[in-house]
Amino acid sequence: MARLLQPPPKFLPADWQVANKTQYHRAEAQRSRSERLVVESQRLVEEIEKTTRRSQSDVNRKLEQRLEEIRFWRKELGDRLEQLVSVTEELLTYQTRLHSALDGLKGPLHITQMCLEYRENRVGIDLVHDEVEQELVKEAEIIHGVTALLTRTLEEVSEQIRLNRSAKYNLEKDLTDKSVALTIDDVCFSLNNNSPNIQYSEGAGQVDPRSVSLEDWLDFSNANVEKAARQSHNSLALKALVDRVLSQTASDLRRQCDVVDTAFQNGLKETKDARDKLAAHLAKVMEEVASQEENIAVLEKAILDQEGPAKVAHTRLETRRHRPRVELCRDVAQHRLVREVQEIAHNVARSVGVGAACTWTSDRAVRSHAGVSAFAPVGAPFPEGGQLWPHRKWVPKFRVFWSPNPDV
Repeated sequence: MARLLQPPPKFLPADWQVANKTQYHRAEAQRSRSERLVVESQRLVEEIEKTTRRSQSDVNRKLEQRLEEIRFWRKELGDRLEQLVSVTEELLTYQTRLHSALDGLKGPLHITQMCLEYRENRVGIDLVHDEVEQELVKEAEIIHGVTALLTRTLEEVSEQIRLNRSAKYNLEKDLTDKSVALTIDDVCFSLNNNSPNIQYSEGAGQVDPRSVSLEDWLDFSNANVEKAARQSHNSLALKALVDRVLSQTASDLRRQCDVVDTAFQNGLKETKDARDKLAAHLAKVMEEVASQEENIAVLEKAILDQEGPAKVAHTRLETRRHRPRVELCRDVAQHRLVREVQEIAHNVARSVGVGAACTWTSDRAVRSHAGVSAFAPVGAPFPEGGQLWPHRKWVPKFRVFWSPNPDV
């Protein structure tokens, strides 16, 4: 059987009043809290808006400063790059000058070596290590020294050009990177809340592991600038060195060339004076030779004139050897005939000796002159058979036929 419904409990009026007050106070509290939340929310919104505007303004200012900083370093890099390119082009010109200088040394060195080789063809006493040869050897040594110095200088210039190009590559790369960074930051600086294509990016607030610190960025750019400045300074110093080397070597070569020319002129003058003096004296010598030949002819005639008296004396002595027995005595006539033969032989020997002396004197006088190549060197023995002078043939002849006989 169905249960009968019981009526709800009844509350006292006091309970009702308490409940109404409690509900009122709870509603008032909620309303007050809601009002506070509204005020707090408005204050928060205003604070967030101010913070956002302040942050965005600060970011814009930082971007503007960054743009100025990048422009400054880009200008520094551009100036250094321009200076480095200019000095490198000048070094390339100096490199060409050094190549030309080295090529220009080949001609003088060839001439000097040819002069030394030609002078080796001198003969006899003329093959002397004179001042000309000494200066030519010195000139060749100077040219070799200059060649070595210019070669080392050229190597230094080539190495400096390589270093400049390396610094130029770093500058250009850094300059390109900064131009890209400047473009990007300029775009970022121009963005605002109403710009199109603004959007959220995932991980935008995280630090990129590829990024570097500001100090590293400054050190990198400063290192490139300092390296370029250092190479520019070294290039300028090297240019001054090349100028001094080229000037000094040209002066040394020119001075030695003048010394060699002076030595050649002095040597030619000395040789010409000696030749002229020998030529003048040669005429006198030939006159003296002719005089000696005439004297020899006189002596030959004098010797030939003794042939008749000598034959007579010999014939008389030979005839008197046929006297019989005791008549073959050494009387006064016999002694006188022997003395006559001895006198004739002695006179002939004296004439022969004088003639030989005249011949030797003529030969020595002629041989003493260099350039008269028909004669043998001074001090060489006379050739037998009269190879030099025809009148020497009579010397052995009269030595054979006019020797005195001590047994007579």
